[in-house]
Amino acid sequence: MYNLLGISWVDSSWIPILNNGSVLDYFSERSNPFYDRTCNNEVVKMQRMTLDHLNQMVGVEYILLHAQEPILFIIRKQQRQSPTQVMPLADYYIIAGVIYQAPDLGSVINSRVLTAVHGIQSAFEEAMSYCRYHPSKGYWWHFKDQEEREKTKPKAKKKEEPSSIFQRQRVDALLLDLRQKFPPRFVQQKPGEKPIPVDQIKKEPEPVPEAVKPEEKETVKNAQSAGAKGPPEKRMRLQSTH
Repeated sequence: MYNLLGISWVDSSWIPILNNGSVLDYFSERSNPFYDRTCNNEVVKMQRMTLDHLNQMVGVEYILLHAQEPILFIIRKQQRQSPTQVMPLADYYIIAGVIYQAPDLGSVINSRVLTAVHGIQSAFEEAMSYCRYHPSKGYWWHFKDQEEREKTKPKAKKKEEPSSIFQRQRVDALLLDLRQKFPPRFVQQKPGEKPIPVDQIKKEPEPVPEAVKPEEKETVKNAQSAGAKGPPEKRMRLQSTH
């Protein structure tokens, strides 16, 4: 038994004459896959009785539930248990002469859930195709479209904005604070050499400035002034020549 929700049926010869009185006869065509030939409508039709006799019978029957001539008709299939008690089984709608079976609530929810799950599964499969892993690097995403776009786009040079005085002072203060909290344990004195622990570095003693006596200071000053003026003998000789 195939699924009736995925098919439709139409007889183009009936479309011009469809109305409230002829729509049930159109629906009861033998080639219509939605019509059950064991229904009470078929019995009434064979005995040439009116549809009013359906209320006195028990079993499956078809009725015209709603009509909007000439474009829309709704047929209901129901199980009659008594003249006043019926149980709906299925609904069919006819739009422009084409008959479809209306889906029930369970079929609608099932279809929507399957569509959503299929979309989520396809998204996960596509996402996994871009996932890469390497023991040294870990996980990362590898998008082919992104690489092609980066190759086609011209590389624009980024202008480096100069840092402000506040930023420089703030960074220096943070680096100094970190150096005081976490002093270095190893020092590399020259490039290429092996780092040495700070404790093993010998600090050279700073030279102590010698104390100069006041008498020596005066002699040094006199010598400097005499050197600037020149020797006294040469001055006398220059005066005598004039």
